[in-house]
Amino acid sequence: MSLQLNRVMLAGNLTRDPQVRFFANERAVADFGLAINRKYKANDGQLKEETTFVDVEAWGRTAELVGQYLTKGRGCYVEGRLRLDSWEDKESGQKRSKLKIVADNVQFLDSRGGQGGPGGDRGAGAPVAGTDDAEAAPPAKAAGSAPAPADDEPPF
Repeated sequence: MSLQLNRVMLAGNLTRDPQVRFFANERAVADFGLAINRKYKANDGQLKEETTFVDVEAWGRTAELVGQYLTKGRGCYVEGRLRLDSWEDKESGQKRSKLKIVADNVQFLDSRGGQGGPGGDRGAGAPVAGTDDAEAAPPAKAAGSAPAPADDEPPF
């Protein structure tokens, strides 16, 4: 038996506003970019910084909440899995591929007005409900559930 694991945990800032699309079955998908900074000391003693850019995809209710509450510059923590997308370039005919994160869970890391700067409430993240299966149907709303939250507050 061989052990296989495909799990990713990243925290960074959004590089662009999420793009949310809805399919005919009313299922949502959100695409957004995440920038992860790493600071380190080089061999010569100088402090260096590198940035890694990653594309993220969220599905279902998680996608809807990401589209509603996250914007460019906001901090978030993402748990998910790697997926390799492959296609053929229409112009050159060459095969292309790209690694993408499929998010199972997303947490907001700063307050709505914080934009990651002063006043941002780092560390007090509000989780976005996610599922382990990105293709699973969104949960049905229970009868007699609490009223919808105000537009300016996350629904958790």
